[in-house]
Amino acid sequence: MLVVLSDTHSQGEMRLTETVADAIDSATVVVHAGDFTTAETLRNFERRAEKLVAVSGNSDSRTVTERLPTTRTFGFGGRQFVVTHGHRHDRTSLSLLARQEGADVAIVGHTHRAEIDHVGETVVVNGGSHADPRGGEPTFAVIEQTGANLRVTIQTAEGHTRERELL
Repeated sequence: MLVVLSDTHSQGEMRLTETVADAIDSATVVVHAGDFTTAETLRNFERRAEKLVAVSGNSDSRTVTERLPTTRTFGFGGRQFVVTHGHRHDRTSLSLLARQEGADVAIVGHTHRAEIDHVGETVVVNGGSHADPRGGEPTFAVIEQTGANLRVTIQTAEGHTRERELL
């Protein structure tokens, strides 16, 4: 199971509900699409996650941006993923980035709004913000292998399913 988080905006705490903490503890991969804000927050995620794939965001401290790239790629469930915070990409440039990286799925943050979208042939997953939703409810995404497919689920930080799609 892969858990998608972003936009923690914290001075050190991970700001997790019990549901989000349980998801992180059960995940084989945790993806954080940036805006930890401080190096202490990043270190806390590194300690908690079995495997953390993370990028820096536009609100991260210099220490975080020096440690993390702005874009990363990885494989999961037979698919290629690209992760970027999203503040430097509109729909077109995000699709081009995915194509350049050979990615089927792009994971972004920045907007603090959860969604599963399609841009050309690329599926775009934004888990929203589990800690700083800015006008909506706190959310995150879970991506699970189901046979030959992947199932993407947007969940609230309290564990309610908001959106689900099979890839």
